[in-house]
Formats: sequence, C-alpha cells, structure tokens
Amino acid sequence: MQALKKLAGAKGASDDQNVIQPHLAEPRNKFIGKTPLVLFPNTLEMVSKFVTYCYDNDIKIIPQSGNTGLVGGNSPDGSDTQIILSMKRMDRVREKDALNHTMTLESGVILADAHTIAEKINCHFPMHLASEGSAMIGGNISSNSGGINVLQYGVMRDLVLGLEVVLPNGTIWNGLTGLRKDNTGYDLKQLFIGAEGTLGIITAATLKLFPRHKQKNTAFVAIRNPEAAINLLSMVREISGDSLIAFEIIPRLGIEFNLKNMPGCQDPLMTDYDWYILMECATSLDSDLLNLEVMMNKILKNAMERGLVLDGVIPKNIDEIRNLWNLRENISEAQKFEGASIKHDISVPVSKIPEFVRRGLAAVKEIVPNIRPVPFGHIGDGNLHFNFSQPLDMDKQEFLSNYSKINKIVYDIVVELGGSISAEHGIGSLKLEELERYKSITELGLMRDIKYTLDCKNIMNPGRVIR
Repeated sequence: MQALKKLAGAKGASDDQNVIQPHLAEPRNKFIGKTPLVLFPNTLEMVSKFVTYCYDNDIKIIPQSGNTGLVGGNSPDGSDTQIILSMKRMDRVREKDALNHTMTLESGVILADAHTIAEKINCHFPMHLASEGSAMIGGNISSNSGGINVLQYGVMRDLVLGLEVVLPNGTIWNGLTGLRKDNTGYDLKQLFIGAEGTLGIITAATLKLFPRHKQKNTAFVAIRNPEAAINLLSMVREISGDSLIAFEIIPRLGIEFNLKNMPGCQDPLMTDYDWYILMECATSLDSDLLNLEVMMNKILKNAMERGLVLDGVIPKNIDEIRNLWNLRENISEAQKFEGASIKHDISVPVSKIPEFVRRGLAAVKEIVPNIRPVPFGHIGDGNLHFNFSQPLDMDKQEFLSNYSKINKIVYDIVVELGGSISAEHGIGSLKLEELERYKSITELGLMRDIKYTLDCKNIMNPGRVIR
C-alpha cells in the first residue's frame, strides 16, 4: 500500500480513517466494509497507473462514485484488503457541443451539476433521481440509472453515446464519440453500462442532450386502484403524445409517512384516498403550438368523466410543485422512521402491474398479516419500489426473519409475469443469489465469459453482479 501511496502523491490517496470512513458504507448501512486505502485520481493517466499497479500486484479494486448505490455494489468487504478508487476528483467538463446536442463529462461530475452544464448551452439533460445532488455520472452509467423521466427519454443506457474506460489491466479504451449512428461492429460501450464497475472503470462519457423545456405542467390525482392507474396512463398518452415525462404511483401510507416524518410536507387533497398518481408533462414547444395547461385540464376533465380519477389538483406555483415531488421522492427517507423495511426494486410489463400488486400484496400478507405495504414508483415504465414496513405490533428481529421468504415469493411472481428482480438499482452483492436463481444457465455462462475475458484476475469489484 505504501507503493500505491507514493505513486498517488499527497492528494491522490489517503489512509486516514477520518477520510476513509465516509467511503465504507452505502446509504442504508447494510454493507459496511474495511479498506486500508482510498485512491483519489484526478486524471485519466493516474487512474490507469493505479489500475495497472493493482493488476500487477493482484490488489482488488472497489470503484466508487457518489456512493449512493443501494445494493452493496460500491463498498468494500470486511477483509481490509480491497482498496477504494474514488472518482470524485475526476469532475471536469471535457466538451460541450450545443449544435450536436452532446456534452462530454468526466465520471466524477455530480448529476445535478450535469443539469446546470447542459442548461448553460441552452440544452436539457433528462436524467433525474432523488439522489441527484450527490450521485455522479460514472455511477449513473455503471448502474444504468432509471429515474423519473424514463417514459420520454429512456434509462441511462439510452443517454450515452460514448465512453472512456480504464480496463482491468490498466489499458485505456477511448470510445468517446458524439455519433448517433456508428454501425462498425460490436457496440462495446454497452458492456460497461450497468456492469457496476466489474469490467472496468468509466472515466468519462459523451452524453445526449435535448432541447430545453419551455413548458411543464404537473397534476396530482386520486385513483381507486392500480387498474385505474394503468387505464389513466393509456388515456393520458393518447391525449399528451410524447409530452408525458413522469407518471408515478403513491399509496396513502406513503403520504402519511411523509406528513408524519418529513417536516414541511403538506397533503395536497382534502380527502384521503387509497392511491394517487403524480404526473408531469413537458415540451420544448411554445404555448401557441401546444398549450400544456389546456391539455392537462382536458386530461383531468376526461379522466373524471370516465371515472378514472376521483379527485385532483394542478399546482399553482413552484412551491406547490415542489411539495408534490417531495411527497414522492421522500417516501424512502420517511419510511426509515417507521422501523425496519423489506424493499424490492422490480419491473413487470405495464399491463401486468395490477396483477402483480394484487398477487404480491396478498402473498406477502399471508406471511406477515399486519405488514404495512408502501408500493410506489415509476408505474408508467413498469418499475415499482415494492416496499414494506414492519407491523406496529411486531419487533424488528421477528419482522426481518421473514426477509428471505418474502423476497422469494415476490420475485417468483415478478419472474412469472415476465419481469425483472432489479429494475434500476442493480445487483451488487445484495442480489447475487437471486440473480443466480432466476437467470438462465446460458445467461450466467455468457456473463461469466465476459467477466473472465476482460478481468481474468477478478480485481474489479469482485463478488458483485457475477461470481
């Protein structure tokens, strides 16, 4: 480790426990490891030197960006032998091209800052997450982030045109390109997107930009059940075309947890309902070409006439809009105050959402009858955070003793319906067993072949995604 410290220089590494400590655990504190050293490269060449040294000396590397991951993919194990390579100092803007609608950023750029960078050239970068104030571009790409705007713009994979990657042996691959069409063989960048740092270290990316929104309109409505939500989604799409950017479902318990535990939150409606939808439309067109306010009012009028919406509100100002989004984005934080949680980040075809919710809730309640369900999320793209809080009459240890049983029954239903056990959070070390249970032998074999081909020494984020 002393040789690595010498190679890094004064600012390039630290073995100070006060510096190391924030890098050892992910946000839920489910995975807390140990490391003798954190590396802080600030150039591509420095990353390559660090990785080459680790490869030659068989030192395991844990790549880390904003450390906002939720599946144990970004913290070391307890061996105190794996080193963390933090990308936080790799935060430069390499290029901005307003005419090509692209920007090239290093992987340590914070997502919220990426939005500002795009806005400065009158463009829009559409990846939005609750953790965007600390999540970094490299981590977003490595985990193939989803977020709230998938309906219109897709996941992170759909926003990446090119990558620069340091491979496990220290070799640099420069695949940075602003091309939207390039049919010259294998699309190598796709190997590293969603690989969670197991195949190499992403150091920079060329990202797609879009015209800035000139209008945005938000609505919060009450619905009877998930069936009504899917029918409402279909109707909204018919009227709004491609201007629908977000369609989120929220249960009543999610609202109540917010009102109880998150200061400043306000209930948007006077009456309580079982389910709500938060939807948002946006466009780069002027209002004389497409008036979103008129369109949203038409949507609500039609939805109420058809019995799809029971009640609703269109916020009048930015504070009311922010309150609505806080109610959605703070659910997980509010849930922390309610004791232990068992959480699932799943996706099924949108048409299967009602069946999944119905069967999933019934199956879990057979195991823990008084469990408190908090299913919420991106219902418009089929992704639900199918979460549960411990019953008020059950202690934490007893509740968590049902963890494996609940996970299996939920994931069995998901897979039966043609879904995925991880919609946007990834696999990490948390879902390794589930991945091995539900992926086919052929898929697992291909994944292992790719891993071995690129990382035969298994130094890159070992024990994550595939083993």
